[in-house]
Amino acid sequence: MQKNAKQIPARNEIPAEHTWDLTPLFVSDSNWEEVYSNTEQLIPRYKNYEGKLADFFDVFLQAIEFDLSIARDIDRLYTYAHLKSDEDTTNQNAQAMLQKAHSLAQRAAEASSFLVPEIQSLPEAVISNYLTNTNISQYVFYIEKILRYREHTLSKEIEEILAMAHEVVIAPMEFFRKLDNADMRFGTITDEQGNTVELSHGNFITFLMSYNRDVRKNAFHTYYKAYDNHKYSIAQSLASSVKKDVFFSRVRKFKSCLHQALFPDNIPDTVYHTLIETVSSNLQPLFKYLSYRKEALGLTELHFYDTYVPLVADVPFSMEYEEACDVCAQALHILGEEYISTLHTGLLGGWVDRYENRGKVSGAYSSGCYDSPPYILLNYDANTINSLYTLIHEAGHSMHSYYSRKNQPYVYHEYTIFVAEVASTLNEILLSHYLLQQYSDNPRMQAYILNREIDEIRGTLFRQTMFAEFELLVHTMAENNKPLTFQTMTDTYTNLLHKYFGNTIVIDTDLFLEYLRIPHFYSAFYVYKYATGIAAALSLAKQIINNPNASHRYLKFLSLGGSAFPLEELRIAGVDMESPEPVIDALQYFDSLVDRFIDVHKKIH
Repeated sequence: MQKNAKQIPARNEIPAEHTWDLTPLFVSDSNWEEVYSNTEQLIPRYKNYEGKLADFFDVFLQAIEFDLSIARDIDRLYTYAHLKSDEDTTNQNAQAMLQKAHSLAQRAAEASSFLVPEIQSLPEAVISNYLTNTNISQYVFYIEKILRYREHTLSKEIEEILAMAHEVVIAPMEFFRKLDNADMRFGTITDEQGNTVELSHGNFITFLMSYNRDVRKNAFHTYYKAYDNHKYSIAQSLASSVKKDVFFSRVRKFKSCLHQALFPDNIPDTVYHTLIETVSSNLQPLFKYLSYRKEALGLTELHFYDTYVPLVADVPFSMEYEEACDVCAQALHILGEEYISTLHTGLLGGWVDRYENRGKVSGAYSSGCYDSPPYILLNYDANTINSLYTLIHEAGHSMHSYYSRKNQPYVYHEYTIFVAEVASTLNEILLSHYLLQQYSDNPRMQAYILNREIDEIRGTLFRQTMFAEFELLVHTMAENNKPLTFQTMTDTYTNLLHKYFGNTIVIDTDLFLEYLRIPHFYSAFYVYKYATGIAAALSLAKQIINNPNASHRYLKFLSLGGSAFPLEELRIAGVDMESPEPVIDALQYFDSLVDRFIDVHKKIH
């Protein structure tokens, strides 16, 4: 007789104490509607400033502060709506609020579309005079960043048209999100205990970590069958997103899509190219690890679904959420009492939406706005160490947000993604360091943690660089007017799989479709920041571990928000990402971990 199938709970079945508390944002949906209405009524006031920025300094300053106040209100409205929507994508009221927030943002963008071109067109004598006024001192960097875009900003009329196209522009991403999170079903598989379990984004990796090869193999092929069933539709949405990037790079007179993506952070193209060249020419440590993995698992062939299972088979892991919060605080104690006490209180308070429910967005993220606590969406699973690492990863983002909002005005509170991945990844590295210390007299657990750290770096440094190279290749194809079809993109991805895995694994045809399921590809040239982030984080973690005083520089870095360009912020923290050295050091560190792991692992077998 078949055992009862495990069901993913509905949202209303999740205890309130396990969900985030959104009342600091709005006490109710009706409160949201009230603020929405008030903000909506303010938008026509933009016309009070149009065409007048060159007339008086006070008008110029008022226009900037009015625009920032509208943006702040919209941030608050959008944050609440997107969190409510993501906790249950079937919640139609939340979906409606999110659409209204998007619409409000679009209308504000249309109404304010004159602002940037008008600032950029101010006579040099006028803007220079304005910038010397002490009353505008806190906005100088903000204004200078606007002025950088002079050659990439179009006429007022064209900017208005581009702003009006916002909802059309995001259509490929929204299509993918709805299909991937709401409509797609992945079927069921049989777990190790013989239970029929619904396969989902949330438990897919858990099944790939199963020691039962039939379970992980079945999970892999069952999961990708859903993407195979929708491959042409998803490929079309991705191609449309890439073509959208090409359109905007050409319209705004950038050299390329890559140049456009890196311009806001003032990152030279060489940083991106150097990352790909450095990693892809130093794959031997990865090949060495994968070859040993095949040997350790006793396999004649290594498949992708064999690359997640821990190689130390008899170290079970189970950690309830509350204990995981304690471990995070202990692992991060080197960052100081304020850091860990604030974090621990938030993780056990209302910051985190902890567990999976039906309709909830997959994966994990940190969110929030200037007028809210940091919020973390999780799909926590007590039976996988991945969830502990995900928790401390998102905690890094959230504490970065906490320090930025505490120390910066609204105009500079938002840090870039480039530096965000440093904060989250450093937390993971400190967790690995802590766990290795805790189990210093237990070679089996040492091997387990080393295995986990190797796999994390492998997934972040090598895998994300492969993704980054895929993005570069498909955008270059589109820029050169080559067709972006399901077949051309699949062929491109297949070639990269062979390049980055060499002859170490048998590449199943299902894996050729992996690129179809990566949501980050709808935010062009995003994923490389994970790889550069881990390189910077490894450098900073080494400094902090060896010299606790280095944590003061790091906390200063967390407090900078967006008050400087990211490369300069990282130099303040203590690492120079314009040099290839951090990437080279990360690759050498990975190589040393592999050697250390192989040595320990062989001794316990």
